[in-house]
Amino acid sequence: MTLETAYSAHEALVAPGRPRPQLWRLLLGLCVIAAVSYALNLVVFAVLLEFTSVAWLVSLEHGDTPVALLIILATFGFLTLGVGLAAGLLQHRSLASLIGAPGLLGQQFTRTCLGGLAVFAVILILPPYDFGAPLVANLHWQLWLGLLPLSLLALLVQVSAEELVFRGYLQQTLAARFRNPVIWLGVPSALFGAAHYMPQEAGDNAILICLWAMGFGLLMADLTARAGTLGPAIAVHFINNIVALLILGSPSSLSGLALYLLPYEMSDVDAMRPWLVVDCATMLVLWLAARLAIRR
Repeated sequence: MTLETAYSAHEALVAPGRPRPQLWRLLLGLCVIAAVSYALNLVVFAVLLEFTSVAWLVSLEHGDTPVALLIILATFGFLTLGVGLAAGLLQHRSLASLIGAPGLLGQQFTRTCLGGLAVFAVILILPPYDFGAPLVANLHWQLWLGLLPLSLLALLVQVSAEELVFRGYLQQTLAARFRNPVIWLGVPSALFGAAHYMPQEAGDNAILICLWAMGFGLLMADLTARAGTLGPAIAVHFINNIVALLILGSPSSLSGLALYLLPYEMSDVDAMRPWLVVDCATMLVLWLAARLAIRR
């Protein structure tokens, strides 16, 4: 099977953007998305400043309390608003057209989530049964369960926004302009990886984590092209972030909603790098499970 055949479903997402594929529209659209997100975040911070302190706002970026992380995740919704505005103004297409047919999207999202949960269930059953040191308790399980519905909703807002920007607006607009999949798969994935470059938190592991994110972005781009909706990519991203933010958080940052913390920080080279290999393998298995879930 050729890539053109494998990616035939992608045309349903790309077609609405073909009448206006100019690169200046894409670049201006990305500026609109950034401006909307930045402006609305400033409004949120200004409102919070009325009720909190500057010191609390400075600590907010670390996301190490439930309230702080919920706010951070919720503000990703501003990206979604920016995408909707940019797509409407510059490509004359709706936000819904970037996401895909609702019925198919829901079906693919549900099947992929179930497949992803099955993958992680198997991983929990198989050895090894520790991370080289005991996990560190973070939230009390009763508080964690009480927050879980709100945590899942906020997490869905976050992953949906990222997928809309990278596998929605950016990938589909590039595909409307360029037929070569190397461009419309590769460029958004490279930018997605660059967005996850965190040298302050990850230290010497920052480049490896950036490359991991590029690989993740490439697999999500492939899923989107095969599925014809953002459903599978959102689902895999959602399941991945449930594990990374709600179950086994990093003590380095964004730990506020995690039930447990890993026994090492992202900058710990000796401890982290072997698990990056495991993460890469898990990512590939999730991708394969998603491909099985969306087979017609």
